[in-house]
Amino acid sequence: MSQQSTEPTLTGVRNFRDLGGIPTADGRRVRHGMLFRSGHLAHATPEDAAFLGGLGLHTVFDFRNSADQALEGPDVELPGVRNLNIPLSDPADGAEFWKMVRDGELEQLRTVLADGQGAARMIASYRSMIKNRTVEHSRILHSLAEDSVPALMHCAAGKDRAGLSVAVTLLALGVEQEAIEEDYLQSNSPHRRYKMHRGSQGSVSPEVAELLSPLFDARVAYLHAALNTIDEMWGGVEPYLTEGLGLERSTRERLRERLLEEG
Repeated sequence: MSQQSTEPTLTGVRNFRDLGGIPTADGRRVRHGMLFRSGHLAHATPEDAAFLGGLGLHTVFDFRNSADQALEGPDVELPGVRNLNIPLSDPADGAEFWKMVRDGELEQLRTVLADGQGAARMIASYRSMIKNRTVEHSRILHSLAEDSVPALMHCAAGKDRAGLSVAVTLLALGVEQEAIEEDYLQSNSPHRRYKMHRGSQGSVSPEVAELLSPLFDARVAYLHAALNTIDEMWGGVEPYLTEGLGLERSTRERLRERLLEEG
């Protein structure tokens, strides 16, 4: 069994997986060893880096913004691999909110997260990424079609910005919604989840954990909000890809040739 078909145990990188094997509507599958996703690589151990360096990557797509990078650190350098930073969120957008999540008092958390506010914030974020990041998502798909594979996509936790970019890529490859959801929800597995950090505390109380859970969960309602936004704004996946992202048929065919197994 090759490394590409066996999920590795990485110490300092969360939520890593190969998207190979995901089926398309026309009966093909994503190639193994061509498209990976994960959380950030800033805390990769030497062993992690050796594994990642052995994947033959061309490009690492880092969707974090400058505030994320300042907090977590830059990605570990992988020899011969291009690191392409395409921020999918504004460092000033929500900076105070996330500072409060890390350091705020319980009453502050209740004020901004209780009664469904946390989930509503995430839904609004997913809708915004579809509406306002068409230039970035177009750049990602064109880059994958041109020369950037094998590729690894990541953000901080590998769940939201990377999750949505993976979903958009899979839509362009002809993957149906059910299979996209199945991959997306794998980010909820205990060994994949981003660890909650609260100041210098080593753990969080059950109430705090419950308040924060909408921010750290992969919920199908979030993905549905993004897909519904595609339908509302463009009338479906095909016009979203062609009109919203400027993906010509020839570019999409190159993308499929690079990332899908032979039919």
